[in-house]
Amino acid sequence: MSDDGHDHDGTDGGESHDEAGDDHEYHPPRRDEFDHDPVGHTDVRGGMTVSELVDEYGKAGIGAAAVHEAVDVYAEMLADDDCTVFLSLAGAMVPTGMRKVVSDLIRDGHVDALVTTGANLTHDAIEAIGGKHHHGAEHAEGKTAREHDETLRDEEVDRIYNVYLPQEHFALFESHLRAEVFPPLEEEGSVGIERLCRELGRANSEVNEREDIEEDAGVAAAAYESDVPIYCPAVQDSVFGLQAWMYSQTSEFTLDALSDMTPLTDLAYHADKAGCLLVGGGVPKNFTLQTMLVTPGAYDYAVQITMDPASTGGLSGATLDEARSWGKLTKEARNVTVQGDATVYLPLLVAAARERIEN
Repeated sequence: MSDDGHDHDGTDGGESHDEAGDDHEYHPPRRDEFDHDPVGHTDVRGGMTVSELVDEYGKAGIGAAAVHEAVDVYAEMLADDDCTVFLSLAGAMVPTGMRKVVSDLIRDGHVDALVTTGANLTHDAIEAIGGKHHHGAEHAEGKTAREHDETLRDEEVDRIYNVYLPQEHFALFESHLRAEVFPPLEEEGSVGIERLCRELGRANSEVNEREDIEEDAGVAAAAYESDVPIYCPAVQDSVFGLQAWMYSQTSEFTLDALSDMTPLTDLAYHADKAGCLLVGGGVPKNFTLQTMLVTPGAYDYAVQITMDPASTGGLSGATLDEARSWGKLTKEARNVTVQGDATVYLPLLVAAARERIEN
């Protein structure tokens, strides 16, 4: 012992390190928000089905996990025989090659109501009657973006990002409307937009068959043949709507936008359960969601694909959880958002969900 009365073995007269060690075993804090669910590593191999790939996504995080969950929700929605399914389709989905994905869903009974834009219906009809969209370029080598589009203007070609459409196809569409679509409606005077869309589907189907068009008759025709209503709340914002207005200037034909509200809300009101697939945002998304505000129920399933962020406060990027606060989704609803390009994610989502419910 030293003169100061302390042991010089570092223990200061207390317990030994061995004796104290048991008291210092690490115990993690209580974690209410944490579950032991380790991230795995996606196994990709040749010959996988789409559903198998999406199952592998479930091991991963970020966007892959969202896609996996979205397929789960969408497949459950489609498999639920009591569920009325609303499909909202915004953006340039038809001219960019998603037309058959949508028309096949309608023909196979996976859509009870379609809400879309006049632009999608315009481009759908163009293909139904023999027009085609073409691969193009966002810009041309050796030219500025402006010079590239000025050249396209001179050549009478319209550009949708990297898709081209010769303007003569619009002239063909306008003739189709005036010869096949508007005259039968003129006898009725004022008609709803859904009625206009149904007549477009009939005309597309009949002309497609009569002219032996190589391309499928498309979305509006599939809806007409399957008795699925199409709602186009902003039809005026399109060549389709513009032509309808021009025809109304010299005829008794006109559109009554409010008349669509009753059958649409009736469909939602009488649904035992309801689900929605929202592709893009804009007017179709809100029109689809707001339908539930005048019914006693709300959506039980909801999946959306959007490129817009929620932070802007805009409707297109608004989360489905936000929609729950408005009463558009039930508190218990299964919902998920996939953020990204719908031309990539819509076929992936549909293919994987179809594989699950059809096998």
